[in-house]
Amino acid sequence: MSLRESIQQSTQRTDAASIARAVAAVKRGERSGRVELTAIMAWVGYSCPDATDAVYDNIASAWLGSGPAPDIPLGLAEAPLQDSFWEGFWDVVQGPPEGYDALTITVAVAALGATVHPDFEQIAENSARNHPGAAIALTSPIPGHTDMDALARCPEKSLGLRLHTMIVENGYDPEVLDRESIKLSEKPHSLHYLNARILQMHDVWHLVAGYTTHSSNEIAISAFQLAQFGHNYSAMFLAAGVAMSTTKEPRGFTILMQIITEAWQHGRETPVMMDIEWEQEWDNSLEVIRSKYAIPTYQSVFPSDLLESIENPSFWKKLHLGYQLLKYNFRLRHSGPSPALQ
Repeated sequence: MSLRESIQQSTQRTDAASIARAVAAVKRGERSGRVELTAIMAWVGYSCPDATDAVYDNIASAWLGSGPAPDIPLGLAEAPLQDSFWEGFWDVVQGPPEGYDALTITVAVAALGATVHPDFEQIAENSARNHPGAAIALTSPIPGHTDMDALARCPEKSLGLRLHTMIVENGYDPEVLDRESIKLSEKPHSLHYLNARILQMHDVWHLVAGYTTHSSNEIAISAFQLAQFGHNYSAMFLAAGVAMSTTKEPRGFTILMQIITEAWQHGRETPVMMDIEWEQEWDNSLEVIRSKYAIPTYQSVFPSDLLESIENPSFWKKLHLGYQLLKYNFRLRHSGPSPALQ
């Protein structure tokens, strides 16, 4: 049986004990564990979003050695994963010959929404309506667009001016993607609101919650958003990411899981960011906002530029990173996750 077939056959309802066994197998360096975790994350991302919190709580607790390990509820709504979905999914996982950048992978994963079963959108809408971190979507109108001129008028060291500088200096779109190009207006209200607001506030949460714009932190903030709001696109993105690692870069799988689980627990421990009226906070500093809402900043055992350092290192940097990652994986297999890399 091929690796892809193994993942597809394993993409179904799971339980807490199976998740714990899969995590233990990954830590031992076994392919079966990577297959199982990839399948579990695909299941919640593209079939059963109502299982997200329980599944990710179990993965994170088993990986990091502490946290809740709830039962996976029975009888949750599931959308079938058809052959047409898997064809699209594996195309995204394979990716273009030149590889992805931050924008093209976002667009590719978003396009998978067209390949899921027709029942999935309503299942995801119901899941969003029931998530406590997304309750504001039930009663709020669709937000307007970000006012860049208002940001530019904010005082020094304020969130608004830092956001304006971040967007302008990096050439970012203020809302990551054009709403209409990805047809958000065609989605049910809760999904429309949540996706529009998350695109609009993505860079705000980078700044306030302490996520850099390095590749590892872009992965991490997806797990943070998933924990905060049950953001289904983030579940899709993470599932595609771990599938890429499993099928193409299995040596990096433990790094990916460490990053995802750290950020998941950070998201679960942080007050609900969706409930904050961010436009009322533009003039305040990051320090004031963090103190006001008791927002902790993201911490990882890995440096934020880890993936960039691996891709383009000097000889000595490469040697040092190789040693540190070997040490991390040794400790992972024998006594759980390591402390921060030195």
